[in-house]
Amino acid sequence: MKIIKLTNKNIQEEHICCAISDKKSSKGYQKKKEWLKTEFKNGYTFRKLDVRGKVFIEYVPIENSWLPLIGKNFMVINCFWVSGQFKGQGNGKKLLQECKNDTKNMDGIIAISSDKKRPFMSDPKFLKYQGFEIIDEAAPYFKLWGLKTNKNATYPKIMETAKSGTCPDNKGITAYYSDTCPFTDFYTNKLLREYAKKKNVPLTINSIKSKKDGHNMPIPWIINSVFYKGKLVTLEMKVERHLDKLIK
Repeated sequence: MKIIKLTNKNIQEEHICCAISDKKSSKGYQKKKEWLKTEFKNGYTFRKLDVRGKVFIEYVPIENSWLPLIGKNFMVINCFWVSGQFKGQGNGKKLLQECKNDTKNMDGIIAISSDKKRPFMSDPKFLKYQGFEIIDEAAPYFKLWGLKTNKNATYPKIMETAKSGTCPDNKGITAYYSDTCPFTDFYTNKLLREYAKKKNVPLTINSIKSKKDGHNMPIPWIINSVFYKGKLVTLEMKVERHLDKLIK
């Protein structure tokens, strides 16, 4: 099976893996495609296995990354997903190799992950197995993983403003989301709004629309995050019992 690189020429015909059969996220799916088309000119890369499934990797030079990171000449993995029947076949290693090939004139690769496997994050066990090491941390559980191709290079860091694990708004629920993921629009603007209204809890939604917005994030994550009374409670896109438990 070959690996396909998405471009402005083929993106309308090719699926982007994440939400191919999720009709409720169709609006977010199109928003993600539009976001990709805008970011391709900034060196953003989306490569996927030529299959009908979630097997893909996304990455961008740190100079154009929306994540609140400080550094230069490193590639940032934005999203990396191998799921279901495609696991355990070396597909993750193949996709990572594509990223390495595109990084040959750079100093290395970095990725934001966690202390353990969490939804929508690269698997830290896989990163460690592939030679990555933890190079920086941010509350409450974020880890910046790095792999040098130039041993003399200086690793990037997480911006200090993104290390507290809290947000400035301490009233009710505060959500941040971007169109970098097809699922965020439906979850945030429908399910989360309905949940807050039902529970009579104040809700503030912040849409991350630019690199500047991303660099102003209070955590090193731009896909989706939910805070309660200023404290980060989840990156997952679940409501009702899940949020009830976390808020209690």
